[in-house]
Amino acid sequence: MSLDQVRNIDLQTIRDYRGNLSIIESGTSIPFEVARTYWIYDVPGGAHRTGHAFRTQHEFIVALSGSFDVILDDGKERKRYHLCRSYHGLYVPNMIWRELDNFSTNSVAMVLSSTLYDANDYIEEYTTYCQALKNNE
Repeated sequence: MSLDQVRNIDLQTIRDYRGNLSIIESGTSIPFEVARTYWIYDVPGGAHRTGHAFRTQHEFIVALSGSFDVILDDGKERKRYHLCRSYHGLYVPNMIWRELDNFSTNSVAMVLSSTLYDANDYIEEYTTYCQALKNNE
């Protein structure tokens, strides 16, 4: 996998004087069927969350409230993405190292996942991740 496969996706939004509504549809808005949804909140402002990669899981990450940065690394290139709009998200394929940091106060990160939780899918050490990339070459 490479960062070339990462995509910023603008979600369909219906704008109305009563408020806006954004839509995510499995396999349509995002390139996978959603198996699990979780959110990260109450992160202290400016905090950094340690990194990991997934062997098979794909993710779509949205800043529902506030803002934060997603740092992605494919073993060759490292890139920072700033998320700050609830109608805009970041598609992250499997085998991409990810970290979250620079959280604003009261931010909420929503993550849509292509798989159910599986502890064995996580790679939590960067050196192990780099070795897994070499083994797949």
